Amino acid sequence: MTRVYAVERPWQREERYYSFGRYLRERFQFKVHKIPIHAGFTCPNRDGYKGSGGCTFCANESFSPNARGTSTPPIKEQIRSGKEFLRSRYDAEKFIVYFQAFSNTYADIQTLKSRYDEAMGDEDVIGLSIGTRPDCVSDDVLELINSYTGTHHVWIEYGLQSIHDRTLRRINRCHTYQEFEDAVYRTRTLGGINVCAHVILGLPGEDHSDMMATARKVSVLGIEGIKLHHLYVARDTVLEKEYRLGKVKTMETEEYVSIASDFLENLSPDITVQRLVGDTRGDSLVSPIWPASKAEVIRAITGELRCRGSFQGAQNVP
Repeated sequence: MTRVYAVERPWQREERYYSFGRYLRERFQFKVHKIPIHAGFTCPNRDGYKGSGGCTFCANESFSPNARGTSTPPIKEQIRSGKEFLRSRYDAEKFIVYFQAFSNTYADIQTLKSRYDEAMGDEDVIGLSIGTRPDCVSDDVLELINSYTGTHHVWIEYGLQSIHDRTLRRINRCHTYQEFEDAVYRTRTLGGINVCAHVILGLPGEDHSDMMATARKVSVLGIEGIKLHHLYVARDTVLEKEYRLGKVKTMETEEYVSIASDFLENLSPDITVQRLVGDTRGDSLVSPIWPASKAEVIRAITGELRCRGSFQGAQNVP
């Protein structure tokens, strides 16, 4: 049975979930879009500091266009080209710079400040979003990020993937769920930074109840956003080797639509959904190869919730 909240959200009968587009429209009187950039950082799970080889699924270059190639364009150049594209395609007016590729807090304070400042120096940039790992945020780094909240709309995006430590070990994350929870707590105590968690559905060894447990657990942490995507296999990863050996399975479109809908029903209605489905580009993708586009999958999830007469948070008990 679906749960009917005393205060009905305006998206419950329309989009059926709290989209990031709606979130931005509620907060700004102009069109805001994200510009993903690569700032030249790496990751402690790739450079050998914490582990070797990175996460089993990791092929950052497959989803971060600016992370490809032998050289990284200057931050200002990435922002300039991003602005041009988003203005021509979406009539965007202002921008959130998204430090996307790898772990964007994995450097000394001076380096971090220099690169954040370069991005925030553009007059059309009204926000900052920093993707990183929960084990890469010292209190000093969080204080630095919080210093931008007086002038900019600030997010930090923590790669969690799952609340289950056995899964994190299975995919070689080299951090624990407790480290994620600690990072969220320390971030929230500062008061100005919004927190987004990244979750992958369909990870090896996880069943339906495991994924729903992740939805319910992150719902009580007070985070503001979430990014979901299905497990996909990219070329030249450990996951590809496991997939070729039959050790890993991926989901078909219909299965993902059903599980993503279930996940949303178990997710707090106050958490904005920044992403509903992942994608990779070109020849990087091994599996699953869906006939539907990303937009079509999103519409299918909305349609599934509508057919159920349901919405984000319907099964979530505050």
